[in-house]
Amino acid sequence: MATSLNDIALFVEVAKRKNFSRAAEALDMPVSTLSRRISELERQIAVRLLKRSTRKMELTEAGSVYFERCQHIVAEARIAHEQLLEVAQQPKGRLHISMPASFSLIFMPTILRDFCEQYPDIECQLDLGINPIDLLADSFDIVIRFGSQPDSGVISRQIANMPVCLYASSAYLARHGVPLLPNDLSGHQCLRSGVDKESSTWVLTSGAKIEKVSVSGRLAINNIVMLQRMALQGMGIAPLPNHCSGNTDLAERLQRVLPEWEFKPIPLLALFPSRMMPAKVRVFIEFLQASLAVLQAREKRPLKAI
Repeated sequence: MATSLNDIALFVEVAKRKNFSRAAEALDMPVSTLSRRISELERQIAVRLLKRSTRKMELTEAGSVYFERCQHIVAEARIAHEQLLEVAQQPKGRLHISMPASFSLIFMPTILRDFCEQYPDIECQLDLGINPIDLLADSFDIVIRFGSQPDSGVISRQIANMPVCLYASSAYLARHGVPLLPNDLSGHQCLRSGVDKESSTWVLTSGAKIEKVSVSGRLAINNIVMLQRMALQGMGIAPLPNHCSGNTDLAERLQRVLPEWEFKPIPLLALFPSRMMPAKVRVFIEFLQASLAVLQAREKRPLKAI
């Protein structure tokens, strides 16, 4: 009997997750059915692919080789199928995305609303965390992260470069004065992301000029949204993504400090398990990239600065 591509696809899913229950959940099928199909595949090819035990499941040496060869074939077949369907209909299906909560709260409400309006057949499931993720084993289609990522064998694409500038409330500046030079920050309450040396040393640039300033303050919070909220409460000067002031209400309540100076932009990356990108993933990334570019262009207009 010829081996079915569907059965090969089932094996690839099990091999990726190294767990029948998680693979069955992703495939939306009973564990017993999945286990039976994999056993039938092993009988057809007369090769043992998996080592099963009550505690764990591992690939055999032959299973590892088979997985390496087959995962690309299955991915290409799925992409070909989706591209064929895309000719006649809009992208559809569930899109599982991981992104930091702070990024989501600041940028995503309007972007998600507009995306859902444009692509009504795509169901978005968001996980708002920053825990390490194994894209080859976990069920995420896209992982959004700030900063450079270690080489983990996944595919990455930079979708934005996020400028970071200093902001404070007018009430804080009225009470404590306006810093005129980067070194003046050492005498202010600075809202930091942590208390370690790296978080307490701000590196600011202005053209070719670079200044390193040691800063301190009563509050250290590893969440951009809370830093923004505390700056609005007049608790100090905070480094925030430039887009944060795009909200009209916040722009009136937060003022740019040291407008000639800013931090090195932070790259925003999208991580994928494969170069072969399904249509639902491609349209989301393109939509997000275009939306952030509009925000960035808007922020290049003259800002209220101190």
